[in-house]
Amino acid sequence: MRYRKFGKLDWQVSALGFGCMRFPIKNKEHSNIDEPEATRMLHYAIDHGVNYLDTAYPYHGGNSELVVGRALGGGYREKVKLATKLPCWKVEVWEDFDKFLNEQIEKLQTDHIDFYLLHALNEKSWHKMRDLGVLKWAEGAIADGRIGHLGFSFHDKYEVFQEIIDAYDGWTFCQIQYNYMDIENQAGAKGLQYAASRGLAVVIMEPILGGRLVNPPQPIQHLWNTSAKKRTPADWALQWLWNQPEVSVVLSGMSTMEQVEENVASADVSGVNTLTAEELALLDRVREKYQGLCPIPCTECGYCVPCPNGVDIPRNFAVYNQGVMYDKADYSRTEYNNWIPEEARASACTQCRECEDKCPQSIPISEWMVHVHEVLGEGQPYIYELP
Repeated sequence: MRYRKFGKLDWQVSALGFGCMRFPIKNKEHSNIDEPEATRMLHYAIDHGVNYLDTAYPYHGGNSELVVGRALGGGYREKVKLATKLPCWKVEVWEDFDKFLNEQIEKLQTDHIDFYLLHALNEKSWHKMRDLGVLKWAEGAIADGRIGHLGFSFHDKYEVFQEIIDAYDGWTFCQIQYNYMDIENQAGAKGLQYAASRGLAVVIMEPILGGRLVNPPQPIQHLWNTSAKKRTPADWALQWLWNQPEVSVVLSGMSTMEQVEENVASADVSGVNTLTAEELALLDRVREKYQGLCPIPCTECGYCVPCPNGVDIPRNFAVYNQGVMYDKADYSRTEYNNWIPEEARASACTQCRECEDKCPQSIPISEWMVHVHEVLGEGQPYIYELP
């Protein structure tokens, strides 16, 4: 296993971290973890040098922390740093901070959390946590030994990311969504570099975009095949991240032992500045090819919103486009039906066309909205381009 700097700490983290939100499950029930297999996978990873485990309060319906806690018995707890997250959306009063942390410590069968994160911060949740006094509370929890270090995971725009970092000198680390397709999305490359410049360790989540970058469509695989160095699409994505010195650890949410073995092997040959100029140029071409597969030319400029009917037009388009680009229609259907509020889905469009006069790209938004819902909301077997 290769090891990397973790911000300002005098401790090195394994290049690969184990993300504990995609354990193998039984009977297709997300909360029903196959515990013997998950434990075997965790032990294999730790035995091969992985020393950073990341879980959270809601993962697997609340069962991830329980399984991780049991798996770390028999001396495994002492071999790793353990990260979990405060469910910020559940916090209503100051007392909830202690309530959730103490519950998590009990579930994880430990006396402390090495790295504690404020989970999934965006502008709204950050302001709520800040105003409730989470930073003062966390300093108390650090002082009494229940927390080792405080950080946050993030899903919003760069400007919000910088605001959060600048608001507190006590952050040790942050966790961002970042991969070779997301260089300008959310915190992006700019956020990675800013956090590192402030001395924060940067933990990477969604390195293969939730699985979208594996088993690519034929035009993408054709590009990968042109490389003299043969790698799997997943390995290309991981090596691109490890090539960057600002990246501290890359989390992988592994669901099979095969994935654990492959990712450990990838981490074993990782390093900063190990990709050649030709390989980096190939990754740029792959990104451009993926972007070229995008059917709706939406730049997410936001000129079309607010919609008078509450439709989140850019998000509907982004979810649809990803289904086409990555040839993963089921992923997009899941996101559309589970993560976009019903009132904000394409189905709420009344074809008033008010948005179309504002769109710099002259997209026929009202026509696309009908199509987006037909495909994603009603479970059509394929995604088609608008005739």
